Amino acid sequence: MTRDARAVGGPLVKLALFAVVTLAASYVLAVTISNQGYGTTSSYRAEFTDVTGLLSGDDVRIAGVRVGAVGRIRVVRHAVAEVTFTVRRDVALPAGALAAVRWRNLVGQRYLALTQGPGRVGVSLPPGGVIPVARTTPALDLTALFGGFQPLFQALDPGQVNQLSYEIIQVLQGEGGTIESLLAHTASLTSTLAAKDAVIGRLVTNLNTVVGTLSTRDTQLAGAIGELRRLVSGLAADRTAIGESLAGIDGLAAATADLLVKARPAIRSDVDQLGKVAKNLNDSSAVVDGVLRRLPDKLATITRTASYGSWFNFYLCSLDGQIGLPAGATFTPKLSVDQARCR
Repeated sequence: MTRDARAVGGPLVKLALFAVVTLAASYVLAVTISNQGYGTTSSYRAEFTDVTGLLSGDDVRIAGVRVGAVGRIRVVRHAVAEVTFTVRRDVALPAGALAAVRWRNLVGQRYLALTQGPGRVGVSLPPGGVIPVARTTPALDLTALFGGFQPLFQALDPGQVNQLSYEIIQVLQGEGGTIESLLAHTASLTSTLAAKDAVIGRLVTNLNTVVGTLSTRDTQLAGAIGELRRLVSGLAADRTAIGESLAGIDGLAAATADLLVKARPAIRSDVDQLGKVAKNLNDSSAVVDGVLRRLPDKLATITRTASYGSWFNFYLCSLDGQIGLPAGATFTPKLSVDQARCR
């Protein structure tokens, strides 16, 4: 090989080596950024009731070590999501494996954690196997967690709450130097709660009573809520007619008020006369009582008299009277009929 060929070949070899190293580093960087692993993998599935925040490409970890990646996420039936994930072929999943969605960092990224569950040791989950809902756990909802402590935070000093929240974030980020301060503020929080243990105890007792009452009447409560919903729906459907009827009700109220104003003098007079009648009846209570006692016998007699038709039959059985004559004399005629009907 001539000197010129060696002079040209040296730089080409260096360029080729540089290109190979650059491509290899770029490949490693791309694989790291895309969360892709090396080697052959096996595919599995897990069913969750909630996979909020879990994305395709997120890590699959066992004991904190990345062993695979999350694949497709889809809804398979009502309120159940299926997560397809891959695991390195050299990592055997136990037949009773548990799956949980956990927080990866404070930004909100999640990962799929696999742990040992119930079942025989040494029995592996075959590729394509499914981890059912009974052995999966969704991610902890930190928003709901901190929201649940909101009533307690309101009872504390705002500065203490802010400091405690800041130090919790610092600890979660791995800054262990603030643990001592965090424990101190936690102790302060515990002391504050302990000072209000009587109030909290009464609150818990009252809540227990309310919940117990509601639990014994859950059927009636559900029925009442259903009826109330139907009532509100019916009122909403008839809101136009109800609105139009309000104007008519207003007119009716005005007319009724005017009628009462005009009729008030006559009503007052009727009430006065009714009072007089009631007084007369009360003064003649003995007469009224006698009439009422004799009325049944008289009605029975009159009923027998009118039993032949819509008329009354009268028979003259006796007659007497007194006739005045001139000079102060009187004449008293008498008549008596001796027949069977008069006996």
